[in-house]
Amino acid sequence: MNMQVLDARRDASGGYKVDVSRGERVGRVSSEWFSRPDDERFLSLGDMAGAVRGRSERSRTRVVETTLIHVEANRNDPERLALILPGADAPVTPTHWSFGQLASQVSAPAAYLRQLPAPLAAINLQYGLTSHRAEQIKTLETENGRLELRAVTGPDYGRIYDHELVEAVQKIAGNGTGDTRWKVPGVLDWSTGIYNPRVDITRDTTTLYASDRDVFLFLVDDLNPIEAGRLSDGSPDLYFRGFYCWNSEVGAKTLGMASFYLRAVCQNRNLWGVEQFEEISIRHSKYAANRFAHEAAPALEGFANSSPLPFVNGIRAARERIVARTDEDRSDFLRGRGFSKAETGKIIETVLAEEGRPPESIFDFVQGITALARDKSHQDARLDMEGKAKKLLDRVH
Repeated sequence: MNMQVLDARRDASGGYKVDVSRGERVGRVSSEWFSRPDDERFLSLGDMAGAVRGRSERSRTRVVETTLIHVEANRNDPERLALILPGADAPVTPTHWSFGQLASQVSAPAAYLRQLPAPLAAINLQYGLTSHRAEQIKTLETENGRLELRAVTGPDYGRIYDHELVEAVQKIAGNGTGDTRWKVPGVLDWSTGIYNPRVDITRDTTTLYASDRDVFLFLVDDLNPIEAGRLSDGSPDLYFRGFYCWNSEVGAKTLGMASFYLRAVCQNRNLWGVEQFEEISIRHSKYAANRFAHEAAPALEGFANSSPLPFVNGIRAARERIVARTDEDRSDFLRGRGFSKAETGKIIETVLAEEGRPPESIFDFVQGITALARDKSHQDARLDMEGKAKKLLDRVH
C-alpha cells in the first residue's frame, strides 16, 4: 500500500483538532443514519455480508412470459395477491416494492390497485399482464419462510447483487471495525473541536446499513490523518480519507461510490470539511455486472491504496497560488468568474473573518466560496457555488 501519512499530531485527549469551517458539508450519510431502523444496522462488514449473501443464496432469477403469469386473489385474505409463475411449484407473493414494479411494468397505477379489493385488483393486473407489449419480465424470487417476489424488472436488467458490493469492500476493509485502516468513523466533539476516531461501534454509531431493498456503507481511514498545510493559528490542517457505496439488487437505486477527503464526522453522521468529492454510479443496465467488475471495484481499490500526495500537493499549490493582492484584484477575480457583487463581498468577508486577512490565494477563495455555498438554502444554488469552487482548484491540479 503506497500511503504516506504526514506530520499529524494527536491531541492529548486521543483525538485530533480539526477545522470543520473549511470545505463542504455532505449530508448523504446523515440521511441514511436518520432513516435506518435497528434491524437494518450492522456492526461489521462480516455480519452484513453474511446477511445479504444468505439472501441471494436463497434466491433465483428468471425471465418469464407475462401472458403465462396468473394472478390469484385469496378470498380469505382480501388484501393478499399471489402470482402463479410458469414452471413454479408454489404461488409467489409480491412484496410491497415488487408489486409497485410489476404494476409499473404493465403501466397500471399501483397506488390505485392497492386500494381495490383483492379480486378486483387481480382482474386489472391480469389484464395488464395479458396485454403487456414487452411480453417478458425478469423476476427475483426469494425463499424467506414463504416464496417472495422481491423484484420485477425488464428482461435486460443487469443485476448486481448486494453481497457483490459488500464483498468488494471487504477486500480492502476486512470487517470495517479497525482490523484494517478502513473502519466505521469516530465522532466530532463540537465543544472542543476534537475529532475522536476511536468510538465503540453500536447501533447508534454504525454506518453499515442493509435492508430488503438496498445496502449502504460508509468507512473512513481516520487513524491515519493527513496534514495538508497549516491553519491561520499555525496548527496543522488535518484530513482523513473516506468513501461510501450503495447498491440495490431489486432496482430501487443504482450502484455507486463516492470518495473524498474530510475533516470530521459528527454524531449525526454529517461529513464536515469535505474536499475533492468524486462520485461514480452504474445503472443496472444489461452490462452492469461487467462495468462493476472493470470500473467500480478497481476504482474502490485504487482509492484505498493510493497515496495522498497528489491531494496534498494540490492543496499546497492552491495555497501558494496568489491571484489577488488588492481589494480591486479580489473583486475582479470573483466577478470575472460569475459571482455577483453581493456574493463577492460575502466571500471576501468570510475569509477575512476566518483567516484574519483578506483572500489572496486560490485556496483562500475556494474556502470562502464553499463557506458561502453552505449558507445557500436552494440546492441548485449550492451546487453551482461548489462547482465554481471545484473549477478553481482544478486550475492548479
